Amino acid sequence: MSSITGAAPTAALSLQERLAAAKTASRALATATTEQKNRALRAIADGVLAASADILPANELDLANGRENGLSTGLLDRLTLTPARLQGLADAVLEVVALTDPVGQAVRGSALPNGVKITEVRVPFGVVGAIYEARPNVTIDIAALAIKSGNAAVLRGGSAAIETNRVLVGVIREALASAGLPAEAVQTIDDFGREGAAELMTARGLVDVLIPRGSADLIQAVVTQSTVPVIETGAGVVHIVLDESAREDWAVDIVRNAKVQRPSVCNAVETVLVHRAAAERLLPPVLSALRESGVTIHADERSRPFARESVPVTEEDYATEHMSLDISVKVVDDLDEAIDHIRRYSTQHTESIITNDLANAERFLAEVDSAVVMVNASTRFTDGGEFGFGAEVGISTQKLHARGPMGLPELTSTKWIVRGSGQIRA
Repeated sequence: MSSITGAAPTAALSLQERLAAAKTASRALATATTEQKNRALRAIADGVLAASADILPANELDLANGRENGLSTGLLDRLTLTPARLQGLADAVLEVVALTDPVGQAVRGSALPNGVKITEVRVPFGVVGAIYEARPNVTIDIAALAIKSGNAAVLRGGSAAIETNRVLVGVIREALASAGLPAEAVQTIDDFGREGAAELMTARGLVDVLIPRGSADLIQAVVTQSTVPVIETGAGVVHIVLDESAREDWAVDIVRNAKVQRPSVCNAVETVLVHRAAAERLLPPVLSALRESGVTIHADERSRPFARESVPVTEEDYATEHMSLDISVKVVDDLDEAIDHIRRYSTQHTESIITNDLANAERFLAEVDSAVVMVNASTRFTDGGEFGFGAEVGISTQKLHARGPMGLPELTSTKWIVRGSGQIRA
């Protein structure tokens, strides 16, 4: 892998030195022109494809280690890179190039009677830290969004993807240098292990915001242990409600797509709630389609008559993000019970209702308190790319600053610009 050398200069630096270097580099990123940032991004897209002969063997090594260490099927899928997925990463970076640069955008403004002009404008955070696991695509996505929004990035991608991420970060750093930007703007601290992650979480003054992506346990650990401000991304215990009036073809197609297309991702459905008046009509075709796709049905007592070869559902199932071909099914008496179930078990990520009843649709949209709420659509649409953001930082399930898929604006803060001509306050 001699062609990938971008990460080499930081190898001898301590973690604190890397964080300080990222902080210094962030100042250059904050004032870089849009064209300069776009040049770096185009170089990343080209570099990902050009370095495939380095990236894919490194990824295979991580996969072999993952299989040996008992990594779950879902995490192995997220870890896997293929030529098609590398092309997808490159395409996502080019989509970020095409997006409007948020830095310097005016959010609002006014002029005082005395002529003082006041404007609130978007500015970068500075240094964005990210802690994630078995997701090499996140390395490219967060780096691309950080660069375009004028931020430096410090990445802790976890031991499962350490070889893949090492090569990817090298590609990114070489691309930055080729565009005249500091390579130190993107750092990896994977070689410091868990101690590095712990130090990153307490690096106030050097890291401005921290974004965790991964399992519920990882996210909770970051949220509870970090002294750096955190944008919380959430695990996806996602629900689809099949209302009494739901069309059969929509119910079959949407549930199957939401569970089967890619079960290891956070917007895959985990629980289907079926109105009791529609259970006999909808459950047989929906569950048949799921079984044909290899899905294990975890059925409650009232749905089991329609669920051949199912297993009994448990309370733990309702609260679990399986990231696998497993789904929980429950028959509910009415929309009230469905909404109550969602309130109890949801991680406030994404919920959808399949219905032809406009009143129920509007009630569901109004009363369900999740980051994304849908009517008659697959939960798989909760995605930065699908929402037009290009790559995404993650899906925020918190209520402060950002909620739902996070793109470029969510990686900025604001500051107030005041322009006067000698005015004083009376």
